[in-house]
Amino acid sequence: MEFELSEEQVLLRDTVRDVLGRKYGDIENLRAVTDTELGWSRDVWSALAEIGILGLVFDEADGGTGAGPEELAPVMGEFGATIAPEPFLDAVVVPGLLVTRTADPETRAELIGGLSSGERLCAFAHHENGDRWPAFAIATSFADGRLTGTKSLVAAGDCADTLVVSARDEAGQVGLYLVDGTAEGLKRTGYRTHDRRRGAQIEFDGAPATRLGSGDATAVIAEVEVLAQTALCAEAVGAMRASLEMTTGYLKTRKQFGVPLATFQALTHRAADMYVSLELATSLSVYATAALAEGRVDPVIASRAKLQICRSGRHIGQESIQMHGGIGMTAEYPVAHYVSRLTAIGHTLGDADSHLQRLSASISEWDMVTVG
Repeated sequence: MEFELSEEQVLLRDTVRDVLGRKYGDIENLRAVTDTELGWSRDVWSALAEIGILGLVFDEADGGTGAGPEELAPVMGEFGATIAPEPFLDAVVVPGLLVTRTADPETRAELIGGLSSGERLCAFAHHENGDRWPAFAIATSFADGRLTGTKSLVAAGDCADTLVVSARDEAGQVGLYLVDGTAEGLKRTGYRTHDRRRGAQIEFDGAPATRLGSGDATAVIAEVEVLAQTALCAEAVGAMRASLEMTTGYLKTRKQFGVPLATFQALTHRAADMYVSLELATSLSVYATAALAEGRVDPVIASRAKLQICRSGRHIGQESIQMHGGIGMTAEYPVAHYVSRLTAIGHTLGDADSHLQRLSASISEWDMVTVG
């Protein structure tokens, strides 16, 4: 994989930047959209579908454009740079990839076609109460064609037309099941997260469901989770870069004692440290994306990237707030919204401590480097 974006990838990035920037270039517009009941814009969603973004990661045979992780990364970077609230990853990419890996051709064509056109929204209902990452303590059960159980953290679950649900069958095997969003025996309780996104707790009380594929789905879920973690890393890098640019711009224009804050050496050193954190995060994000582009779905690589993203995001977020002063904490100023989103990403699919534990547990599998 090339470290620089190709001409096609630059064009893709710039197109997404234009669509999202026109809507969310102003923090007041972002707040107005996220304050609605839906929490995101149907108009933006239609525009993303029209330019092929919603079908980006799906094969052409399934109605997508057949792009890979190296194309998904710059797109997610623009979602991070604008903190656009559209649930592209949660309502399209993750559930869609689970479907493409497990469903029969007819089901796959119907669902992926709907996702790519923007006419259908899906959500992956997997996490349950008291279940820490990696989340496979699945208590939801499937028997006689029906699901019973509760999924507590379902991103985009409030608006999904179709749910992809993890559950155990009568033999205790983990499977993936399709449930219609209006099915009998399904109850949703929507909520709003601190980063102004939407989710739901979903209860299944004998809800009719159809199994996707056969056999244990644990490996499929873990594989798609690695891709989701890598996409989140790319999104976080976009948000960090925007936060740093906003902070350095503020230091150049805000005056104290009659001179710009940028003339104070201590503050410029702290801004330089933020830049180092950003470069570390960018490098690990590119590393994880390159591994996927080469066909290496490695959870250890994903954890390395996510650990650095968590650390860099926390450092850049805290320094952005500190160097903006009191205004940085206000809802009327954008930097607080970036910090909130970075915090949410840092706790999605494993926080820093969780990934550090995974990496520590895998040390015995690493090769020893010897000199001489």
